[in-house]
Amino acid sequence: MPGVGEVLATIIMLETGDIDRFADVGNFASYARCVRSAHYSNGKKKGEGNAKNGNAYLIWAFIEAANFARRFSDDAKRFFEKKKAKTNSVVATKALAHKLARASYHILKEKQPFDAKRCFA
Repeated sequence: MPGVGEVLATIIMLETGDIDRFADVGNFASYARCVRSAHYSNGKKKGEGNAKNGNAYLIWAFIEAANFARRFSDDAKRFFEKKKAKTNSVVATKALAHKLARASYHILKEKQPFDAKRCFA
């Protein structure tokens, strides 16, 4: 996976534990703090419960991976620049980290190698 070396891969593996404990990719992304915890009702924001729920080390690892992927992968850089044009660099980095978290879930669950076309399509 772009941006993930030996150290970050080890951190992701150890902090994730058994991947079968997550029912689907959304649960893993939430555990990795890659999604917002805002509650909406009728299109209105009603609060942010459990904003600190999840694993802080995983989000750190995925943000680091996103920063490295942005520098060394053309597909990741293209996704980042497209997202940055609409928002700002912090939101774009977090979105790229979310993509990498989803990809790592599928890599661990299906035991398949990383596919950039599937991740950034």
